[in-house]
Amino acid sequence: MIETAIDHFDLMQIARSGQCFRMDPIGPGRFAVIAGEKRVVVSQSGRIFRFECGRDGYERVWRPYFDLDADYSAYIDSVAADDAFLRGAVAFGSGMRVLRQDPWEAAVSFVISQNNNIPRIKALIERLCARYGRRCVSADGTAYYGFPTRDALRAASAEDLRALGAGYRDRYIIALARCDIDFAKLAALSREDAYRQLTAVPGIGDKVANCILLYGLHHTDAFPVDTWIRRVLARHYGQGFPFERYRGYAGIMQQYLFYYERCGSA
Repeated sequence: MIETAIDHFDLMQIARSGQCFRMDPIGPGRFAVIAGEKRVVVSQSGRIFRFECGRDGYERVWRPYFDLDADYSAYIDSVAADDAFLRGAVAFGSGMRVLRQDPWEAAVSFVISQNNNIPRIKALIERLCARYGRRCVSADGTAYYGFPTRDALRAASAEDLRALGAGYRDRYIIALARCDIDFAKLAALSREDAYRQLTAVPGIGDKVANCILLYGLHHTDAFPVDTWIRRVLARHYGQGFPFERYRGYAGIMQQYLFYYERCGSA
């Protein structure tokens, strides 16, 4: 068990932020998180967090996964004083963190996310894991399924994926599993080169590619634009979003904007 105090970190905000699909509440202030074949339970009481894992698992897996070494107070403090909407967004979502997810898992998840809603995305991913992932058992005896490996999904047929509810995305999942991208090396590429490789895969357009860049490769300057962000840009940034001010971390600002528009600004 690891207990630590962390500022600007809120489990509920991250779970509702649309960036990950295997983070679920299991009690008041308590969440189960699965990443790849690893699982942890995290509890929050104010700024005090308890990770139900050993020191090695916390340092090697979960501390980097939750981006806990980044200074989010500096991101928040950098917001322009005259940008009322973004200042409202960082105040509302002050516990937001952009997770460092596995690029393969992020790629499959965001291909699935196209023209879909979060409950359906989560349900399909769980069915995919149960069908193609490895059955695992956590230290507390909880059974779960890891995320499918690329080799496992290479063997999937369109018919099998449609039976799980993938719909027209079946061919895109298969194309991703069988493409020439080396996901282990993708993180070493520049954002531009990684973008070019991703968008060469059928089913990966600009929005999905930028989601993979931001959430799977931690290119924090990637700026996915979906319906929510398009609405924010139209209503509040008619002259264009000030990317230059947030050079290198505009994607983190995007996450605040997305969460605020979806969950708090109505």
